[in-house]
Amino acid sequence: MQTSDTPGAHRPTSRDVARAAGVSQATVSLVLGDKWRGRVSERTAGLVRDAAAELGYRPNLAARNLRLGHTRTALLVVPALTNEFFARVYTGAATVAARHGFGVVLYPSPEGVGPAKDPFASSRAALDGVIASSMASDALTAFRGTDLPLVMLDSDPADTDIAARVNLDIADGMRQVTDHLLGLGHRRFLHLASAVHSWTFDVRAAALADTLRDADVRTVRAPLDVAGARAATEQALTAPGPRPTAIICDDDILAAGACKAARRLGLRVPEDVSVTGFDDLALATAVEPELTTVRLPAERIGEQGMAALLAVLTGEQPAPGDIPVTLVRRASSGPPPAS
Repeated sequence: MQTSDTPGAHRPTSRDVARAAGVSQATVSLVLGDKWRGRVSERTAGLVRDAAAELGYRPNLAARNLRLGHTRTALLVVPALTNEFFARVYTGAATVAARHGFGVVLYPSPEGVGPAKDPFASSRAALDGVIASSMASDALTAFRGTDLPLVMLDSDPADTDIAARVNLDIADGMRQVTDHLLGLGHRRFLHLASAVHSWTFDVRAAALADTLRDADVRTVRAPLDVAGARAATEQALTAPGPRPTAIICDDDILAAGACKAARRLGLRVPEDVSVTGFDDLALATAVEPELTTVRLPAERIGEQGMAALLAVLTGEQPAPGDIPVTLVRRASSGPPPAS
């Protein structure tokens, strides 16, 4: 067996120990930090110690010093700095961090599909942990395989190679949108979907397909910008066949482009076609008519993400559960036009 002393061997990390023992990384931290009594069973503690011994795992002393507060710095990785949502996530994370004497460094990884580059010569020498918001799992290879705790926000629950996760109830948000439009009488829909492939948009599509399985739904993809959304919507609304009476957009930016397309085609919103967004950005009330959309509590997810990282660093279990989201009804949605 290769050990950590074998030339060229991969140095085992606490994530490797967690995987081998079949426990969470937080449990490994509790056991190897001798804080497990009363929190973890003796059997589980033994499994962790045996896995660590088998792998030849030795705690990274530099990382341990970081957790004792030598740098007190977290890295927040986001897909873009131009999106208001991520600015609000940062605000929430920084607010909680400041209460505990921590700082938060904001780092963009274009489109969230990466791979994100390590922004420092050595992350382990500069950080206590990493928080990643709405990122593709394989975009974070630079931060995996180290002892740095990785907390994912708005990410795939199937990804278990992380220290903690905080999610929004995205599926329920899309169900609220579709229930609202079905209640108004709509039966022909256009789903203006994001062309960015990520878990959060996959969830929106799956929830929409489930709730509208008995309706007429057409899906088109568009880049996350107003011009691209306008062009995609114009093409969809002028395609042969019955015109959709409602456009469900994955994002408020896409919805703004859809509204522009409708106006260019001489259609009224919502009298001729309803339009809904997702996120409740400032843009949602800047357009006319104002957008019906799903409000995502961005600051709260940032707060809970930082709280989860702090919990992991102190060997505690982060709070479970998804964060609720809310449908905000405004003037861009109404009953379908009379046939």
